[in-house]
Amino acid sequence: MADNSMMTPMDDPKAAKKKLADEKKEYRKKLREQRKEQKEKEAEFAERTAEINGDDAGGLATLIITFLIILIWLAIMALLVKLDVGHFGSEILAPLLRDIPYVNIILPDGSISTDSSETPVDFSNAESSASGINSMEEANAYIKRLEQALQSEMELNSSYASSIEKLETEVARLEPFEKQQKEFYEEKANFYNSIVYGDYAPDASAYASYYEMIDPDNAAEIYRKVVQGEYDDAAIKAFATTYSGMKAKKAAAIFDEMVAENQIELVSRILAQMSVENRGDILAAMKEENAAKLTQLLEPTSLEQKSTKVTG
Repeated sequence: MADNSMMTPMDDPKAAKKKLADEKKEYRKKLREQRKEQKEKEAEFAERTAEINGDDAGGLATLIITFLIILIWLAIMALLVKLDVGHFGSEILAPLLRDIPYVNIILPDGSISTDSSETPVDFSNAESSASGINSMEEANAYIKRLEQALQSEMELNSSYASSIEKLETEVARLEPFEKQQKEFYEEKANFYNSIVYGDYAPDASAYASYYEMIDPDNAAEIYRKVVQGEYDDAAIKAFATTYSGMKAKKAAAIFDEMVAENQIELVSRILAQMSVENRGDILAAMKEENAAKLTQLLEPTSLEQKSTKVTG
């Protein structure tokens, strides 16, 4: 009696389809493995065939030939550098390769120099020199020259600053004297205007009575000096007017010559009749030693003549 619970694969369609799919999958897997194995075999056979036919020897020969071609080109380049064709070796490669041992033997003769001072470069013109720099040594020399020029300019500026400081100190020292001199002139002018020539000044009879009281010889001498002083003052005023109208440099040259001829007293009297501006310009243009002596003579305590300022 047959068991009804038992069923053949054909009786279950789903199970049959699944089994068929698994078999196809297994078949394709085995097929891929066979193809892979076939390719490996073909590659193995190709390698063995190449070994038998000597193909590796041909590849080595190609490598050797390529290497020889490179060597030939390098030799040609080294020869061109050594011959300094187009100054390529001396101007371009020499600064780069001169310090590299063995490699620098390809450089042209004379292009290797350990002392940059052997080939001095003229950097008198900064712009043209900077454009003509072709090596590090020339650049260092150019920078050194600029530093020296800068140092010289700084020293020169320092000397100028020192001179200016001395002049400012001298001006500050003379300012009180100029102020005192100006005050003295003003005070003396006021004295003459208010006392000597003013409305309440003594008349001629008063002066005559005074002269009668003193010794006749002394009175005559005093009178002579007074009259001579008036004439001298008039002449000094004329000189002051003339020199005030000149250029300060020209007047200073004349005064220097007068001082050299021992006429420094006359020069000081003429200067005393000038304005402060004209007198200062002329003294500034005179020789320093003469200007110093005249400045001492022009101090208020040294002036004895009547002051009348003249502007030019």
